[in-house]
Amino acid sequence: MTGGRIRGKIRRSNLYTFACLHADATEAEEPHQFSGPGYSRIVYCNEPRRHVKKPFKYRSNYISTTKYNIITFLPKALFEQFRRVANLYFLLAALLSLTAVAPFSAVSMIAPLAFVVGLSMAKEALEDWRRFIQDMKVNMRKAKVHKGDGVFGPKPWMKLRVGDIVKVEKDQFFPADLLILSSSYEDGICYVETMNLDGETNLKVKRALEVTLPWDEDATFKDFTGKIRCEDPNPSLYTFVGNLECDRQVYPLEPSQILLRDSKLRNTAYVYGVVIFTGHDSKVMQNSTESPSKRSRIEKQMDKIIYILFSLLVLISVISSIGFAVKTAFQMPKWWYLKPFDNSKLYDPNKPALSGLFHLITALILYGYLIPISLYLSIEVVKVLQAMFINWDMHMYDDETGTPAQARTSNLNEELGQVDTILSDKTGTLTCNQMDFLKCSIAGVSYGMNSSEVELAAAQQMAIDLGGSHRTGTNGGYVSEIELETVVTSNDKKTGKSKIKGFGFEDSRLTNGNWSREPNLGDVLLFFRILAICHTAIPEANAETGGFTYEAESPDEGAFLVAAREFGFEFCKRTQSSILVRERYSPSEGPIEREYKILNLLDFTSKRKRMSVIVRDEDGQIFLFCKGADSIIFERLSKNGRMYEEVTTKHLNEYGEVGLRTLALSYRKLEEAEFSDWNKEFLKAKTSINGDREAMLERISDMIERDLVLVGATAVEDKLQPGVPQCIDKLAQAGLKIWVLTGDKMETAINIGYSCSLLRQGMKKICITTPNTDMLAQDTKEAVKENILMQITNASQMIKLENDPHAAFALIIDGKTLTYTLENDMKIQFLNLAVDCASVICCRVSPKQKALVTRLVKEGTGKTTLAIGDGANDVGMIQEADIGVGISGVEGMQAVMASDFSIAQFRFLERLLVVHGHWCYKRIAQAICYFFYKNIAFGLTIFYFEAFTGFSGQAVYDSWYMMLFNVMLTALPVISLGVFEQDVSSEICLQFPALYQQGPRNLFFDWYRIFGWMGNGLYCSLVIFFLSIIIFYDQAFRSGGQTADMSAIGTTMFTCTIWTVNCQIALIMSHFTWIQHLCVWGSIATWYIFLLLYGMMSPVYSGDSYQILVEALAPAPIYWSTTLLVTLACNLPYLAHISFQRCFNPMDHHIIQEIKYLKKDVEDRIMWTRERSKARQETKIGFSARVDAKIRQLRGKISKKYLTQAPMSP
Repeated sequence: MTGGRIRGKIRRSNLYTFACLHADATEAEEPHQFSGPGYSRIVYCNEPRRHVKKPFKYRSNYISTTKYNIITFLPKALFEQFRRVANLYFLLAALLSLTAVAPFSAVSMIAPLAFVVGLSMAKEALEDWRRFIQDMKVNMRKAKVHKGDGVFGPKPWMKLRVGDIVKVEKDQFFPADLLILSSSYEDGICYVETMNLDGETNLKVKRALEVTLPWDEDATFKDFTGKIRCEDPNPSLYTFVGNLECDRQVYPLEPSQILLRDSKLRNTAYVYGVVIFTGHDSKVMQNSTESPSKRSRIEKQMDKIIYILFSLLVLISVISSIGFAVKTAFQMPKWWYLKPFDNSKLYDPNKPALSGLFHLITALILYGYLIPISLYLSIEVVKVLQAMFINWDMHMYDDETGTPAQARTSNLNEELGQVDTILSDKTGTLTCNQMDFLKCSIAGVSYGMNSSEVELAAAQQMAIDLGGSHRTGTNGGYVSEIELETVVTSNDKKTGKSKIKGFGFEDSRLTNGNWSREPNLGDVLLFFRILAICHTAIPEANAETGGFTYEAESPDEGAFLVAAREFGFEFCKRTQSSILVRERYSPSEGPIEREYKILNLLDFTSKRKRMSVIVRDEDGQIFLFCKGADSIIFERLSKNGRMYEEVTTKHLNEYGEVGLRTLALSYRKLEEAEFSDWNKEFLKAKTSINGDREAMLERISDMIERDLVLVGATAVEDKLQPGVPQCIDKLAQAGLKIWVLTGDKMETAINIGYSCSLLRQGMKKICITTPNTDMLAQDTKEAVKENILMQITNASQMIKLENDPHAAFALIIDGKTLTYTLENDMKIQFLNLAVDCASVICCRVSPKQKALVTRLVKEGTGKTTLAIGDGANDVGMIQEADIGVGISGVEGMQAVMASDFSIAQFRFLERLLVVHGHWCYKRIAQAICYFFYKNIAFGLTIFYFEAFTGFSGQAVYDSWYMMLFNVMLTALPVISLGVFEQDVSSEICLQFPALYQQGPRNLFFDWYRIFGWMGNGLYCSLVIFFLSIIIFYDQAFRSGGQTADMSAIGTTMFTCTIWTVNCQIALIMSHFTWIQHLCVWGSIATWYIFLLLYGMMSPVYSGDSYQILVEALAPAPIYWSTTLLVTLACNLPYLAHISFQRCFNPMDHHIIQEIKYLKKDVEDRIMWTRERSKARQETKIGFSARVDAKIRQLRGKISKKYLTQAPMSP
């Protein structure tokens, strides 16, 4: 679209009644009067150099969403690491290892800590580097900036400065907050899409001041100057106060002149603007918050376990120090060979308390293996590998955009398996912002054979559900009647959809000119003409197709024009005062071009909920064509215009039930005199400069929009993203609650609710709204709050008194009401009501309200929340939620940059949660429990031996054994468990969504299971130590009859520990790959290889372990028999426990595993289908709930039918 061509044709402001009106110069508004704090910003237009130094130096246009920078990385990353309790303990232990009381060398304590912390910090740096790269992609976008002498050139966004003149072209994002100076239209109008900011799909009309319109070409800015005084940076998207000083005059600035960063220029070739707010001063960035440091619930609970273990560590250390002090006081003097009186403070019989205190420090370091230093590192490695598998999952790869799923942080993998509530944006997240004309009702007749996505999904689910009934049912009539209903519902799928964008209609009665044979031909003709004429779109010739494409304010209008064209009424030209339509009445005839003179256009606003155009046809007749919400149109119908009202209402309800967006179409014939009188009043109101101009226009418009005649209704499908209904249904079956938070108006949000099956017919809708302020002008804020509270109380009472177990409630609330309900004195009541409802839809909400609602749900319920969105307006809630998911769509990357996980389509959320979430939760939970188990089993044997040897501080194990225990000999099996374990396959996870509830119910990481694993570790430690000591105590070990020394018994105990803990993890695993086999059995083999190589080293290095395997242990049968006996004794109780559980109290996944193992899913499909149907959480949303309701309805009908027929039977 070329700017010159359009400017020559049309002044767009003439199309609008309620917006974009330029007052005459003599009637200009007074400048804003402001002073003081909050209004100190001064912008010198076209003089960015003046903003280099203070006091006019403002923030740069560089943006950052990273956690760290070069300066803050080291202190902040160290803080993140050492706020973990275990790391803090080991830091203290490492410092104490530098003293004489340490039982180990300083290197053996400091090196592992530095390795663990360093690797974790490197992982944090890598993840933040990825955020930095994405930030730079935005910062390095190019904008055309005035460089001087009327020359514009490219400059990166990050280098823009306040005062720069910027030229933005069609379909480009605004790089900063701009004041519009002029546009490609003669009167400075431009269209802006703010979907990225507020979620609204309708284009907003912005206008330049009359005084700046002459600056409309590059060269004109050579000498342009001006000064802007305005408000300071703030997060309000919908307000702006300022003045422009230009040519010694002062002009007031309004929000309608401000172009916000990250909104997009549409339907306008170009605009010029001056930069007012840059970077983090821009309104969209003011609405964002710093990237929070999120920690999973499991990690927080892990800290509590470490507190418990630390308490145990302190307890046994105190016991050890007391025992050592007693030994020092009473027995040390007798042990002359230790030379106790040679001034040794560590064991001075004269100061046993001091010796005990020194020994306490020794014990705290010695028993430190109770707290696993490698726990955090191993879990970090597990999470990083899990994140890689999420990134590599081809089932979450979007072929169309080439975008994979991405785990932007791996800290929250397990949280994906514990989500209770999903808070979702609508536009761009659930919907594609694409409308398809699908059905219509004309003169009381419904047209359109194709089914909506909701109908098709419900029909498929009904076919699946009734398939089982069909095979197992005994009542032939019952089955056949339901089958008939199913066929009727699902047959439309075979017809297929039209490939014409925006037109999914199929009905031979209207297509191919067949409409001319319909009985109510006059109404059909009027219906098509209303579609082709009642709009504000501009046609644009398409050189490729030879037809026209339409630049419309909303997708709905575009769909109507495409439908009109396909029916034979092609809108082809708009001038300042007329519309041309090519009307084709038959495929065999050529089109007739008809001109309709535009006399007036009353545009659509969210308050009016309707749009009208007054035209004069070629016969001189004047018509008012009106389209709008059915509730608005029906109340304006004349007595003679209600002929089709009842049947059209029925059709509208049917369309709404299947998720279609509806509008009613009507008309009125006007007499010349009547129109002339009305037009005088209208023009008088339009040129008024009074403050109530809009109210006058509304009142006068309402006068002419009366006595309408109903023609019909349209039904368009707001195209959901592929798979959205199925995804929502599966998530509902998994027991998840879904809230929709959108900036769209209530009617649109409700329609999408039906499309997504969050709403359905029969569901009781609770609408909480603020009373009309016009009616309550005298009432105070407290009265409004009291009214809202009464609505909430009544709704809560209604839910409590409901006796029908299948009754479902939906809560719908708007942003204005949320302002009150989110206050401290009302938010708990609101939350309680919302939790009792099956679905919640919040409409007209601001970005800040989205974040506040998310915080309320998160803190009020105490359960895990997930927020998902695609635009900058969703950043707040994404950061506020426990888990933030960004949709990497076409509308910018702000949501993705603020998110923890990113996916290309909403439907991938199903797999992300139900498959990866379920797996990650169980893997992490089992890995952590196993970690504590093995460290308790190992660490307590050190305590037992120290007590056995008189609390001497002597370690039974070689220091190399202890250092390698967590790092090498038991690390890989637990990592393989955390990465590869699968209780069931991904296909089974999706077929049995109720398995997901194991996460929210925390079945694998509750205190019962944690203490169970701790008890198992305690039991194993007792068996390993005492069984080994009992066997070796008086037994001959070598062939010469010698008993075992400390190194032999210590190595035997360590061997038993390695076998026990590795066999234990093998019993935990449900799914083995060669990698797991290699890790588990390879770890045991590694122990023997290490022992062999370590024993071959010089005694200077190997000490008492010199040749211990070859010469001492391997030849001794007691070594091997003890290893076997201890391993069996340790693991048999766990084996008995899981066998008992599987036989008498199996969990869901146990049953599925058994079915799969016995191949019953193949051999007995009926049982498999029955088990699948039982593995769904009872839900009241999703198309499964719709199908269930339909089946109950059919059963009720059939029961009544047979009950009425029964008495008639002989």
